[in-house]
Amino acid sequence: MALTPVEIRHLAPPRTTFRGYGVAATDQLFEEIATSFEDVWRERADLADKVEQLETDLVRYRELESLLRTTLVSAEQASAHTRDQARREAELILSGAHAEAREIQLRAVAENERLERESRRLRLQLQEALSALGGPEAAEQAQEPEPPGELDEDAVEERSWYGLPDADAA
Repeated sequence: MALTPVEIRHLAPPRTTFRGYGVAATDQLFEEIATSFEDVWRERADLADKVEQLETDLVRYRELESLLRTTLVSAEQASAHTRDQARREAELILSGAHAEAREIQLRAVAENERLERESRRLRLQLQEALSALGGPEAAEQAQEPEPPGELDEDAVEERSWYGLPDADAA
């Protein structure tokens, strides 16, 4: 049975007539026991309070840990989603740019062919007009020059992609 410090203070051992005890010494001993027990009792109560506080803190920290885990998982998912979305957008932009480049190239080839046909038509008209005005010698002089693919390689001026003379080639 657990005794409180107050119970120890009021504890009175039985006294015998022949074999008694020294009252002052025994009372002093009881006082020391009670004081020591009070200290232990207070310390026990303080420790119980501290345990309760630590358990409360532990619950709070576990909730915080759970929240942080959830936040981290959400952030990772958002990051992955954003990265995937950016990749898809980049692929879309790139495919659009490739399609536009193909369209521009096809238009340029078509325009080049149209201009070559127009040039041939105009040369034929010029030859016909010269032959009608000046005879066969004028028609021979106005004959069509060599096509661009058959020109002398040394005579061809280096041009940049934009059709301008290439400064690096000089």
